[in-house]
Amino acid sequence: MIEFVFMLTHHDRTVPDLTDVYEQVRRSGLRYVGFKDIGAPVTQLSEVCAAAHDDGLEVMLEVVSTTREEELRSVAAGVRIGVDWLLGGTHPKDGLGVLDGAPVKYCPFPGTVVGHPSILEGESAEIADSAREITSLDGVYGLDLLAYRHQTADPAELTRAVVAAASGPVIAAGSVASVAQIRALDDAGAWGFTIGGAIFEGRLPGGPSVGGQVREVLRAAAGPASG
Repeated sequence: MIEFVFMLTHHDRTVPDLTDVYEQVRRSGLRYVGFKDIGAPVTQLSEVCAAAHDDGLEVMLEVVSTTREEELRSVAAGVRIGVDWLLGGTHPKDGLGVLDGAPVKYCPFPGTVVGHPSILEGESAEIADSAREITSLDGVYGLDLLAYRHQTADPAELTRAVVAAASGPVIAAGSVASVAQIRALDDAGAWGFTIGGAIFEGRLPGGPSVGGQVREVLRAAAGPASG
């Protein structure tokens, strides 16, 4: 079974009505919910994080800011918000310095990540080498892999290579939009995947409602045996 993280995000930004959206999905069976460091104030993120914790969910903040300074500010904000997982970012050594032992599962981006929305660049072997190096750092829990944000690499093969190289769980993030992609990531050994924009665009089974799509994605993640 692969884990599904529902991101309250669209176009690499937290949706403005994330509190209302969370209310639509809080009883859908989700175990993980997340948001980005761009698009909503820390106070609102903190409120949603607290509500999700009250509901027994784990919360992830994905850092997609494009400068080192903004990234490190977001890492510090994640600690203040109280998230359980901190995804993304391209300066893991600096991020670890900011975290300073905080009880957060830290999963940076492997490879060369540029722009916003984030794009992954580089050869698969280089990205795998980056995965190996990053997960060897004390305090790094796993990786946030932009498998479907690479312009040329086969996403499943790239995921498989990174999973083999990494010493922690690999979350496939960005541009997952179909059950077939979920199956491919599961077969490749990914621990989990995120979906945000595709659900807000009504591209998954169970639509048009957000809650209906979330429930169908959870079924797909559980595998064929779940019916």
